[in-house]
Amino acid sequence: MKKILYILVFIAFCGNIQFCKAQLVTDTISSIDTIDTIAAIEPIDTIDLAFNFQLDSIVHDYFLEKSFTIDCERIDSGAVYYSDSVYMARLQSLPHVMEMTYNRVVKSCIERYARCPKDVGYMLGIGNTYYFPMFEEALERHNVPLELKYLPVIESALNAKAKSPVGASGLWQFMVGTGKIYGLEVNSMVDERRDPRKASDAAARFLADLYKLYGDWHLVIAAYNCGPGNVAKAIRIANGKRNFWEIYPYLPRETRSYVPLFIAANYIMNFYEEHNMCPANPLFNYATDTVMISDRVHLQQIAEKVNIPLDELKFLNPQYRYDIIPGNIKPYPLVLPFEHINSYALNRDSILAYKPELAKREIKFEPSEGEVIYYKVKSGDTLGGIAKKYRVSVKNIQKWNKLKSTTIRIGQKLKIYK
Repeated sequence: MKKILYILVFIAFCGNIQFCKAQLVTDTISSIDTIDTIAAIEPIDTIDLAFNFQLDSIVHDYFLEKSFTIDCERIDSGAVYYSDSVYMARLQSLPHVMEMTYNRVVKSCIERYARCPKDVGYMLGIGNTYYFPMFEEALERHNVPLELKYLPVIESALNAKAKSPVGASGLWQFMVGTGKIYGLEVNSMVDERRDPRKASDAAARFLADLYKLYGDWHLVIAAYNCGPGNVAKAIRIANGKRNFWEIYPYLPRETRSYVPLFIAANYIMNFYEEHNMCPANPLFNYATDTVMISDRVHLQQIAEKVNIPLDELKFLNPQYRYDIIPGNIKPYPLVLPFEHINSYALNRDSILAYKPELAKREIKFEPSEGEVIYYKVKSGDTLGGIAKKYRVSVKNIQKWNKLKSTTIRIGQKLKIYK
């Protein structure tokens, strides 16, 4: 009840609790009668914008690219599409509590996923291997439908370090204020929005609280994206209608694609084989356990003394902003591969004595250069053309990506600060 009161207070004063994660562009359409009409006029780049952000956050993750392999003959055979009746029947066959509505907007989202077999393969690999069981445990604990385990697919593409342009962070893309309401610690050293276990529990509690407000899971996930205030506003403009598709025209533009993308994610995560997709195979063991650390220690000290790849240790402990566990302040968790679970206790003295300057060193801050996007080079692209498109200089693109020349290759990911 206390959390519900917090939510209502924020609705009253802020109008949008999950605190402006979606673009606040209502762009109200007052003469729409059917969702097919909406789909016909809804700009495809609205869906592409949301979709590209989520995939960009995973495909530039170097750790995943070198820690998973996709060995699948079908993956290069091209995108496969089906008739409306097939999509509809498959969605209805899913053992879900939530209604999996099918319409032209959902269809466009499904087929958008179908054109990205490699990216979907990475998400299937890391999800099935590591994240989805963790999400299911948290959702089950708080009596939330298990199909919501796919919400982080559209929030962050399963990248625990993903950060949105407005400051949402982690797998579940919590804003700082919402995270703190649900008990997540956020400070200069630790960001528990990026802690997979703690953030999953917080998200499950948040979703359960939103359901107490709405009693409708489509409205719950819409509010998760744009905030209860914006959903309440859309309901008011729609003369009290409380169905997502009826208030669809009055929601922020990003949120309109949010529920269709969620339905599409449920579809593609279950029917990927029918679209010639394969889960990526992990190259290391994802069985883990947790120990509590009461020392200030750098992950590199642990990695090098107990022979764990540093990138692996960073992946398992993404909540430490500078790879330093500030355990001298209070005990903090360290997630380790199961076979190394006793390694810290057995080697504690040698770990702390090894390169102690790593944990003590002054942290150097680099000023932000603005909102960052990741652009995938296409056939015919030139560095000059990309620079012109984003109104930046060629020299800056070279600096941001450490390019020694203006030569770029198809499929290359370029970091660009807007």
